[in-house]
Parts: sequence; structure tokens; C-alpha cells
Amino acid sequence: GKVHVKPDSVFPFENVSGFDPNCVRNPTTQHETTGIREFMGRDADQPFCLVVALTEPHIPWVMGDASRYPKKNLKLPPNIADTPRTREDYSHYLAEITYMDGQVGEILDVLEKTGQADNTLVLFTSEQGCQFPGCKWTNWDTGVHTGLIARWPGHVKAGTRTDAIVHYADVLPTILTLANAAEENFAELDGKSFVDVLLGKSSTHRDYAFGMHNNVPEGPSYPIRSITNGKYRYIRNLSPNEIYIERHLMGGGNLNNPYWATWLQTAADNPHTYKLVHRYMMRPAEQLYLTSADPYEMTNLIDSPEHTAVLDDLRTRLDAWMKSQGDPGAAEDTWDALKAARNGEHLYVAPKVEE
Repeated sequence: GKVHVKPDSVFPFENVSGFDPNCVRNPTTQHETTGIREFMGRDADQPFCLVVALTEPHIPWVMGDASRYPKKNLKLPPNIADTPRTREDYSHYLAEITYMDGQVGEILDVLEKTGQADNTLVLFTSEQGCQFPGCKWTNWDTGVHTGLIARWPGHVKAGTRTDAIVHYADVLPTILTLANAAEENFAELDGKSFVDVLLGKSSTHRDYAFGMHNNVPEGPSYPIRSITNGKYRYIRNLSPNEIYIERHLMGGGNLNNPYWATWLQTAADNPHTYKLVHRYMMRPAEQLYLTSADPYEMTNLIDSPEHTAVLDDLRTRLDAWMKSQGDPGAAEDTWDALKAARNGEHLYVAPKVEE
């Protein structure tokens, strides 16, 4: 399926056919499960790790049956403007989620038929938030907070939930731990195993999660950093005097989303839409949200005297994290830095920690 790997040498995976690697093909090539079935059953005595990267939901949102989600019945979240075109696109977006859910079911059916469903850990997560303004390409909760679902009969208790904070970087060490990998395999990994959370032995994992967004090549430089403790989220916009521009949303190509134009067209007559457009394009230097009570992060508490202590704590911890990662801030969001990273030659790296 879909991959975002540069250079290829970093992840020398075996490629298993069956799912379209092109996330913007219209329509998506019809999937088939022969490849993953053969892979699962190829070496009966050998454990396997299979990553199936589904392309849906992703623009152009053409898969699935949108009639199952009548536009007039949709309840749009408060961070998405309510226009007829937005409702149409949101309906197609939900249809693609349903289509993708069917693909997951087919994959699980294949696993069941190989007789390995009961001894296989299945993890399901997504890449980021949806492609509506204020979600993907942002550090708001709707951009960087995704679900993580685990299925492992006899080990992960069905129906349980956890508020444990997990990074994507934690998935690999978790898999290595379950595979009884040698200790030296963990030496250069950024993440840490959350096996104890999966097994119900712990209800916590990380105290904080960090986020970063560099806008190049999606548009002009607009670097963003963030931190959350699960209750509050602090966002730092490193170029607050600039206008945020994202070419996939605001451009005129075939894959751009025409609903954005309807936001602009109606903003003058609709105060809420105007607020959303302004919120997306003109951001302050700092933002603080009580995400646990304000899940769409619509109320900025940065100037609230009651939240000074938590603000100071999150500021300090974000500063420390950026320093530990060798993150220079705005200098990271440049074409030179991007080109170097794509070649595996990063301009900025974390300082070595002396043992």
C-alpha cells in the first residue's frame, strides 16, 4: 500500500502486492488479498510482521457509497464550516472510511483462514487527521491525535480503553519486545515499548507527547511545534506573522478541495465561518487548550491567569524536547533541510548523550 519512505534504503521491506500504493489515484485500484494470504502462509513456522498501508480515506474521496451518509443529515464538527459543498465532501469522506473498514475486515478474514488469528497481534491506526482545514497539516488535536486499536485474543482484553499516551515511534520497540529481539536492536530507537499497556499491566505510558509540522513542501515555511499531557495542549507557531497557506487545500489543481473556496465565499456573511477561516490562516505565537473539555480546541487559554502554571510547565518541557532533538525551530522548515532529509543527510540532528 501507501508508503512515505525516503531514502528507500532506510526501510528495505519486502513488497507484498494487492493494495494500491498511489493514494490519489481516481479511482483507487481494486484491492485483492492474494498477496497477503500467500505471505501469511508462506513460512508456517516463521513469525511474520505485515504492514498493510491502506490509502483510504484520502482525496479524491471517490471510493465507497456516499448515499449512506445523506448530506442533510450530517452533523459537522465545530471546526469545520457548514457549506453545501463541505457537506458533500464530508459525506464522501465518511464513505471512504466505511470502504476502508471493509478492507480491514477482509484482511482479518484472511488472517482467520490461515489459522493464525488467535496468536497474532493486530494494530490499527491512521496517519493523521482528515484533510479538512484545521486537521491534517496542523498540530491541533484533530491533526495529530489518532486512534490506536489492538486485537490479540487471550492477551488484549476485548472492549477495554486506555488514556495512555503513545507515540508512533513506540510501535517498533513494542513489536521488537514481543518478538524477543536482542537488546542491541533497541539502542538507536527513539520510542519505547508499550507492551505493558497492551497487556493491561499499566494504564500509563508517556507523560507527554510532542508534535512538529514543517510546511515545506506543502506551502511556504510555517513551522509549528506542540506538546500535550493528555489534558492540555500547547502549540507554538514559530512564524506567527505569516499567513498560513497549504497548497493542497487552497490551490487550483484537480486534487485540491473545492469546499475551501466556499468557506471564503461565505465568510463575510457567516461569523462562524469567518472565525474558522481566520483561525486557520492567522495564528498567534502561542496557543493553549484544555483539550479534555474542548476536544476541537476552539478556545485559546493562552492569556488565562488561571492556567499560568500549566503553561509555564509545557513551555519548559517543549523547549527541553526541542533541544534534545537538535531542533533549531524555523531553520528546519526550509527546502535545503527537506532535500537533505530526503537523502538521509539531515542538517540538524540530536546531540549525542554521553553514557
